[in-house]
Amino acid sequence: MVGKILIVDDVATNRIVFKVKLGAACYQPLLAANGAGCLRMARECKPDLILLDLMLPDMSGIDVLQRLRADTATRDIPVVVFSAAPEREACLAALRAGADDFLCKPIDDLTLLARLRSLLRGREGSEAGPRGAALHALGLAESGTAFEGPGLVALVTDRTETALRWRKDLGPVMADRFVVLSREDALVDDGTSPTPDIFVIEADIGSAGGGLRLMSELRSRSATRHAAICIVRAEISGEGAAMAFDLGANDVVCAAFDAGETGLRLRNLLRRKRRADRTRASVNHGLRLAVIDPLTGLYNRRYAIPQLAAMAEQAYETDTAFAVMVVDLDRFKAVNDHWGHAAGDVVLVEVARRLGVNLRAHDLLARIGGEEFLVGMTDTPLSEARATAERLCHAVQERPITLPGGGSLSVTISIGLAISDPGRPVRLEPVAAVVDRADRALLVAKAEGRNQVTIGRTAA
Repeated sequence: MVGKILIVDDVATNRIVFKVKLGAACYQPLLAANGAGCLRMARECKPDLILLDLMLPDMSGIDVLQRLRADTATRDIPVVVFSAAPEREACLAALRAGADDFLCKPIDDLTLLARLRSLLRGREGSEAGPRGAALHALGLAESGTAFEGPGLVALVTDRTETALRWRKDLGPVMADRFVVLSREDALVDDGTSPTPDIFVIEADIGSAGGGLRLMSELRSRSATRHAAICIVRAEISGEGAAMAFDLGANDVVCAAFDAGETGLRLRNLLRRKRRADRTRASVNHGLRLAVIDPLTGLYNRRYAIPQLAAMAEQAYETDTAFAVMVVDLDRFKAVNDHWGHAAGDVVLVEVARRLGVNLRAHDLLARIGGEEFLVGMTDTPLSEARATAERLCHAVQERPITLPGGGSLSVTISIGLAISDPGRPVRLEPVAAVVDRADRALLVAKAEGRNQVTIGRTAA
């Protein structure tokens, strides 16, 4: 998908120049000449990024930015504010208002495009990107929290005195915690120390370009790949800065940095990083919900069937048997009819718990229907599987289940059991056939009086 970039500038020549440059880089430029047009197009066209001039005819760029951030439809769109005058207070005001970057004209094309690529990459995995939009559509995304505590910022240099100077300068303008690390310390993952939210890395640590190599290492490791990274170098424009962005830097600041500006940049990096963290957490939670039964907490059919197929492949490769049980609560409809559905839910939850504690940790247990459960057991001969099934029947029957509001009742289960033929290829007896044998055995158990285990035999 082509990235849409909204260019907001009251000078037509500037808009045309930006349009040509961005079009040549295969972006889709959108144009607005004033603040009102920017706000309207941001809502209607949903750009992936906004280039916003600080001085506009109808309102200031800061006012536009504040309105964008106050609107739930536009608050997460990355915004780069640019100005013809390098005014420190204007830069600080833009960063305080939520600008993702502040650039002074004339803007170096190489560095500008690299900064845009970095922001657009970050947007892909955030609440503002396609993944976040999909989560909102599915009702799986969580709203951002209004309070965010201090982050952990790692200062990584060769010289301790440099890191201490950085900490001294940044400490008064940031409420975050700082830790001074060497290159080697930054790569250590002992599982006990907290992972920094942000790494501030000297560009030439160890040797020329050493900071970029360290950044690549951090990006390749699961513990640190999602941390924000700020590279500190002598120049913040040109080919070197562009390379830093393209290799994974979230920002590049000058070695002789302004503490107030750098502090705001780091806080904005932390904000974007936490927004991406929330999106990833929502994705993982959504994936979990897709395979988990919400009532019992067991896996559902969607997860269980592929897992059984994997068990079958493993059994064939190791020349061992695997067992399948289909478990059904006896006369469960009567429980719902007599005690109500709330009581029925309590029964299902308790039966699921009793089944789980009487199976091995690596056995598969899933709820595949209203009162029907599926059990899969690897490397399990018939005698062991039958003993386990009988233990499950006893565990469910042995104690009454306490109901909400008082009272209790006893329930039983019936189990159909089937064993695969060791060494038999899955193509000769698919997993579905083994489950079908267990299911037919369950029907026999029901017909012969319930509360028992019946074994499904192969046609051979």
